[in-house]
Amino acid sequence: MFDQRRVLIGIGGGIAAYKVCAAISALAKAGAEVRVVLTEAAQQFITPLTVATLSRHSAYTDADFWAAQNPRPLHIELGEWADCLVLAPATANTLAKLAHGLADNLLTNIVLASRCPILLAPAMNTEMWQQATVQQNWQQLCQDSRYHCLTPGTGILACDRVGAGRLVEPDLLLTALQAVLHTQGQPDLTGKHLLVSAGGTREHLDPVRFIGNPSTGRMGVAIAQAAFFRGATVTLVHGPLGFESVWPESPQFRRIEVTTAAQMQRSLTSSLSAADWLWMVAAVADVRPAEQFDRKLPKAELPTALALEPVPDLVAELGQHKLAHQKFIGFAAQTGEVVAPAIAKLQRKGLDAIVANAIDQADRGFGSLTNSGVWITASGQQRDLPLMPKSELAHRLLDYAPAL
Repeated sequence: MFDQRRVLIGIGGGIAAYKVCAAISALAKAGAEVRVVLTEAAQQFITPLTVATLSRHSAYTDADFWAAQNPRPLHIELGEWADCLVLAPATANTLAKLAHGLADNLLTNIVLASRCPILLAPAMNTEMWQQATVQQNWQQLCQDSRYHCLTPGTGILACDRVGAGRLVEPDLLLTALQAVLHTQGQPDLTGKHLLVSAGGTREHLDPVRFIGNPSTGRMGVAIAQAAFFRGATVTLVHGPLGFESVWPESPQFRRIEVTTAAQMQRSLTSSLSAADWLWMVAAVADVRPAEQFDRKLPKAELPTALALEPVPDLVAELGQHKLAHQKFIGFAAQTGEVVAPAIAKLQRKGLDAIVANAIDQADRGFGSLTNSGVWITASGQQRDLPLMPKSELAHRLLDYAPAL
């Protein structure tokens, strides 16, 4: 999704500037054209040589801004060039300038000379972040449709204070940037509430042994995060994940961790009434041990034949509470022929759409970073989805859902 996209990154003066280097490197490796502007204060933390090496292009500073330009002024050239501006870390000083339309350096002049969307990621000390004037400037910018605002995270800061003010992690910054580029800065899912299940469930025999599956939860998490950064309110119910993820800090993104199918069913049921779309991406167990033990069984006590009982069909249970405006989308992980079994599952469960995907092909399905599939609707429409990163596939699926 970043291939040949033109991304201009403006780095402000803060210790968190070092974290932006990882995002610059990842963008360049993904095929993006990256240009970096350093404020005078930013150069106290990282050098133009560092970001030039990572971006594969010379960095820009105020010295370039004030130099004679030929044929056009640099801030005009860069402002018209960019598909998106990323300001990270955005300092309290920069937020104040943006809120009041001030432009006294190269970066703020580029902002005023451009029309592309701006991804804004502040970072600062907690006391600075919580100042009333800073919050007023922040809220004013967040109400401007041009700005896509990433609220700072909470944790230990460079000053040893524990609190709000941490720059969002590079992975989350890139996830948000994907959404902004994909929608051209239009939060098209604003007003939608998505309920998403992700990951596998575990059905325990005892505290250390369980029936499970290889699902890592990447696909469901990708859909949840992509939807959030496209303006939706999201409730994500997930089982144990097979990777480390970072999460948006926002009341519009709620996350519920579960382990068993029964826990997932309770969480989904309690959250369903508020949802417009239910995305059942989780790999829920079909069976569980008929008897569970609250202590680890010695090997000598393990049953030679394990009695099993079926797990209730979560979609069928949820379907009893489905409202007229709600849409249910499922996934069918298959080996061999994928379309026919997926259509049968769609009809059997009363889904509005289903994504059929093969798990017996390379770089697809459980544990992979990429996936492919077929989007199938209850009306019979089919769309082939070629192999692509799961983050890109998430956006493709979210593009299709409004037509249901």
